[in-house]
Amino acid sequence: MTVSSLLCSKNRLDPTAPLRALLLVAALLLAAFAPLAQAQSTASIRYAELLPTDDQYILNADISVELNPRLEEIVLRGIALNFVAECILTRSRWYWLDETIVERRVGYRLTYHALTQKYRLAVGALGQNFDSLGEALRTMTRLRNWSIVDRSRLRGGDSYNVALRFRLDTEQLPKPFQVTAIGSRDWSLETDWSRWTFLAAPAEHR
Repeated sequence: MTVSSLLCSKNRLDPTAPLRALLLVAALLLAAFAPLAQAQSTASIRYAELLPTDDQYILNADISVELNPRLEEIVLRGIALNFVAECILTRSRWYWLDETIVERRVGYRLTYHALTQKYRLAVGALGQNFDSLGEALRTMTRLRNWSIVDRSRLRGGDSYNVALRFRLDTEQLPKPFQVTAIGSRDWSLETDWSRWTFLAAPAEHR
């Protein structure tokens, strides 16, 4: 009875114990990866366009992504990396804030399987295996025929704004890695927002 009371009292006096334990695990993981070369990952959007089809607007884009040695090693050690492409379509309004027409996201999950020595890239329930990391990255960063908005939602002849970016989603990392990723350039992989304006095509008469 006395021991139980002391333990309960100690827990109440030290509410930061779970956080300190998490920080300790993060520090150990950081130390384990410390020998890796510290180079910054890079990402940029080389080309992007929004095109009308019969019933919708689709986005095509080419993105350049290079992982630093730390991220490459983390994938090889069985930790999944999640990436996300984000597109926002808006219309300017002189009397108020811009109107958001639609926001789209597509997520990618990159993993390595030691038994097969293959990299796997998954988009939702669909996945594909690759012999090399470079092949997986090239496929992931070549966006084609991404459906953004139904054509009927845009008014022909009106001007609209498009914003596109691609980034590593650190919120999908295991909790200890999320702690080490905060403020660290080793985990920073994100393009600038690519922005452009276009005129919606006139509605087709059928």
